[in-house]
Amino acid sequence: MNIEIFAAHDSKRIGTLDNVSPSSNIKNIKKQIEELRPKLYPDRQSVRLEPKGKTLKDEETVSSLGLGNGSKLYVKDLGPQIGWKTVFLAEYAGPLAVYLWIYQRPWLFYGSDAAALQPHPVVHIAAACWSLHYVKRLLETIFVHRFSHSTMPLRNLFKNCTYYWGFAAYVAYHINHPLYTAPSNIQIYSSLAVFLVCELGNLSIHVALRNLRPPGTTIRKIPVATGNPFTTLFNLVSCPNYTYEFGSWFAFSVMTSCLPAGIFALAGLYQMSVWAIGKHRAYKKDFSNYPRNRKAILPFLI
Repeated sequence: MNIEIFAAHDSKRIGTLDNVSPSSNIKNIKKQIEELRPKLYPDRQSVRLEPKGKTLKDEETVSSLGLGNGSKLYVKDLGPQIGWKTVFLAEYAGPLAVYLWIYQRPWLFYGSDAAALQPHPVVHIAAACWSLHYVKRLLETIFVHRFSHSTMPLRNLFKNCTYYWGFAAYVAYHINHPLYTAPSNIQIYSSLAVFLVCELGNLSIHVALRNLRPPGTTIRKIPVATGNPFTTLFNLVSCPNYTYEFGSWFAFSVMTSCLPAGIFALAGLYQMSVWAIGKHRAYKKDFSNYPRNRKAILPFLI
């Protein structure tokens, strides 16, 4: 059969796919579209039944979509793409480098006298915690995460790096400042304990989510608690990795009594709440037996 391909943004005809088999899936269709328009490589395409319709999944077949000879499909150009792993590595390596640059070379930012000052121990603890978090994120990106999509728009690289790198400089400048005033030891070490617990919890959730998806697939399952006690938070929220992430930065903010760190934590909570609510709704839509007592990110609240 033949299928007509049109541009989604203006409905102009791109071309015709010849000899399409009913068993062909959208992934195969994308490869054929690339032959019509070489710049539209598969990861750059969003194939739809209608110009403003939802994106079709790669595994959906021509027959399952009810397409016949002369049917129309619309393709949206998603723009230049970049690998998720590449973006993650860039946005996590940057904050690590920026923070340690300010921490190790205070005279570059505060003047030559700053080098002779002895910072409070919490300044060193904060640098260690910051480094631990981002080294963990880098290692998770390389060895743990499995991405359902291989790429994202290239513009996200600049947006994400600006956010993470900018906040790294903002927080590091204040914590390493010669006039920085440290909180009490009780506040420091109790918050440090919470930070470490949340970091372990976050890692545990990422490992549990990884084990839900077999390698090379996009299979989705209901995430549930495993034998790891840190995963019991799945009983209360859909995205406990975000819960632990916010917990880490909240504890870091209290540990350092640093307002910029608190702003970073709240900004992260807002963005993660948006993501968590979206994922929570998707879980409830896709799984009829999804636990109804769960919230999205904060137990009993959101």
